[in-house]
Amino acid sequence: MNKGKRIIILFVIPLVLFLSGCQQAQGKPFEKVGLLLSHPIDDQGWNMKGYQGILKVQSEFDVEVLMKEGVRSEGAVRKSLEEFEEEDVSLVIGHSQLYADLFMKLKGDFPSIHFVSFNGDVEGESITSIHFNGYAMGYFAGMLAGEMTKTNTVGVIAAFPFQPEVEGFEDGVNYQAPEVDVKVDFVESWVEEEAALEIFEGMKNEGADIYYPAGDGFHTAIIEEVKKEGLYAIGYVGDQLDLGAYTVLTSTVQEVEKMYEYVAEKFSKGELETGNKYFGFSDGVISMGEYGKEVPSETISWLNEHVDTYIKTGHLPHELDESNGGGSQ
Repeated sequence: MNKGKRIIILFVIPLVLFLSGCQQAQGKPFEKVGLLLSHPIDDQGWNMKGYQGILKVQSEFDVEVLMKEGVRSEGAVRKSLEEFEEEDVSLVIGHSQLYADLFMKLKGDFPSIHFVSFNGDVEGESITSIHFNGYAMGYFAGMLAGEMTKTNTVGVIAAFPFQPEVEGFEDGVNYQAPEVDVKVDFVESWVEEEAALEIFEGMKNEGADIYYPAGDGFHTAIIEEVKKEGLYAIGYVGDQLDLGAYTVLTSTVQEVEKMYEYVAEKFSKGELETGNKYFGFSDGVISMGEYGKEVPSETISWLNEHVDTYIKTGHLPHELDESNGGGSQ
């Protein structure tokens, strides 16, 4: 069997392997999987993670993969699904929250496909939504920002108000340092760098010295500007320490590749449950990234202890205080 792997980039990107054996699963053999990306794979963030995840599936399950980038409208999604259906694709992963509603609307027209999306609410047969516990990762990022700020002003530059990591960040800062002012603004897009940079300029003028750019298409541009200004950032989705060891304090890392393996494994065995499935630190799919050189070792130990306690108990610091009848500190 030829195990060589080639990636051919056309309108559809097939990642083709010979099938070494398949199992009847979810009612059909697991031979082909389709992937829809809302934006290009070179964003160094969420879409790149999806691409890496599908490479894992390709490598470990010997399936043929068809992938499309920049698919965002209902019409484009329907056209892609029609093409996948013609190719006998049995599993389609939509690598974005936006696919949840579109899949819910369209899934009845494609009964031979099991649909998977991320961070959106779904219900019914043949559809699953994978949810990362964004609140907790934002919370610990906020605790670190509250501990490390020198100006008592920090900023969150997020994509959309529905992101739970934004509220988590605010609550984490407020728990650790109630006196710190948390500036929050939304780009209303995952990818609009110019709008994100305008928000950054405004927050910088208001004295923010630590930034959490919670948008996978503009986070790199924000971190680069933060570096130029001699300020600090907390990375998003991936470990961004390589963007500046003296700039990036840590990152909130989502192990998207592990979730792709989980989906493929469960689907191949006919065990992929429908509905909304939730995953977090205790499942090994969310973690704090490597710490930057500006973070003292005692601060690293302190935050890691809080994360470990959360993994063991399922309770964040303020919840433990409340259960013990104490205050925030």
